[in-house]
Amino acid sequence: MAIEIRSATTGDAGAIQRIYAPFVLATAISFEDQPPSIDEIAGRIVSILKTHLWLVAVDGGEVCGYVYASAHRERAAYRYSADTTVYISPEAQRRGVGHALYAELLPRLKQRNIHMAFAGIALPNPGSVALHESVGFTPVGIYSEVGFKLGRWHDVGWWQRML
Repeated sequence: MAIEIRSATTGDAGAIQRIYAPFVLATAISFEDQPPSIDEIAGRIVSILKTHLWLVAVDGGEVCGYVYASAHRERAAYRYSADTTVYISPEAQRRGVGHALYAELLPRLKQRNIHMAFAGIALPNPGSVALHESVGFTPVGIYSEVGFKLGRWHDVGWWQRML
C-alpha cells in the first residue's frame, strides 16, 4: 500500500463529499442530517485551512480518506486545543489509512503549537474508538444522549491526546 498524505484542496471536495455523504445519510456517526454539497465541502476546506489543517489520503490517485483539525472552542484560552475529525472510505478501512493520516496530522499540529487534540465519537463506534486509542488518544468522558438522529438518542464519547 502506497498511501500518499497531502494537504486537501478545494479540488478534493467531490471525493470528500462521496466519502462523507453515506455516513451522514445512513449512520449516526455524523450528526448532520443532510450531506453537504460539494461547494459546501469546498468552503469548509478553505475555512479550516485558514487556521488549521485538512489532509487527504490518496491511494492509486483516488482520495480514500481525510482528517482535519478545527478550533476546539472559540474563546481565546482554547486556541492551543483542536478538535479532530477523520473519515475513511469503506473500501479503505482497516488498511492503515487512519493511522497514516494521524501520523501526519498530529506532528503538524504540534508544530503549530497545538497542545491538546480532541476527538468526539458518536457511540457505539468501535472502529473509531480503536483507531483513536491506537494513536494515543485516551477517553475523557461521555455526553449522554446529546444527539438525536435516526429516531433515537446517541451518546458522544470524548477522547484527548496531549501533543
